[in-house]
Amino acid sequence: MPPIRVVLAEDGDLLRAGVLALLEGFDDIDVVATATNLPELLAMVDEHRPDVLLTDIRMPPDFTDEGIRAAGELRRTHPGIGVVALTQYSDVEYALDLVRDGSNGRGYLLKERVADVDELVAALRTVAAGGSVIDQIVVDALMATGTRRNDSLLDRLTPRELEVLGLVARGMTNGAIASDLVVTDRAVEKHINSILTKLDLPADSPVHRRVAATLVFLSEAGVGGGVAPRR
Repeated sequence: MPPIRVVLAEDGDLLRAGVLALLEGFDDIDVVATATNLPELLAMVDEHRPDVLLTDIRMPPDFTDEGIRAAGELRRTHPGIGVVALTQYSDVEYALDLVRDGSNGRGYLLKERVADVDELVAALRTVAAGGSVIDQIVVDALMATGTRRNDSLLDRLTPRELEVLGLVARGMTNGAIASDLVVTDRAVEKHINSILTKLDLPADSPVHRRVAATLVFLSEAGVGGGVAPRR
């Protein structure tokens, strides 16, 4: 199989050089171009048509949400290109914005994951294949805080169903969830069907029900303020 073609967008010289050096050790990853700001990012994507954009969320010109805006733009102009967004904050609103139009081909990782290059590369591979990855720390922090809106839809779920939904929000498949919880695939399927029913997600929804469930989890479990990353 041909290597996964990546455009790397990061304005920090040291981090950009570090990521490049780490990714050079993987034969199936090919960084075809780099960028240091949003206009350059979009130009490099147009020129090289990569499989995945690996981008910082905050970069020039405004250092706000350039990576998220780029992901939204690419969803419209280049829907086949995946995006893995890197941030130093487990900000729930950014994660929600990233997957608002669908979680397929989208990843949200904390920058500390760069130190674990195998995890970063696994995310690139998953997103290139059309899957999704939401940093475990973001999901864990939300579940640990227990801060949900009054009358949250999540209150309808049993503790086990909430646990399963948290794993769904990480982008895990049914098989991976079954392995993690040491249960059968059939048990996971039953839990997920129950979750989708309790969250009032219609079968004919224009948004994939699994994606919609992830959005419910993120929005109901703490959106409206950043959650400090685990130390």
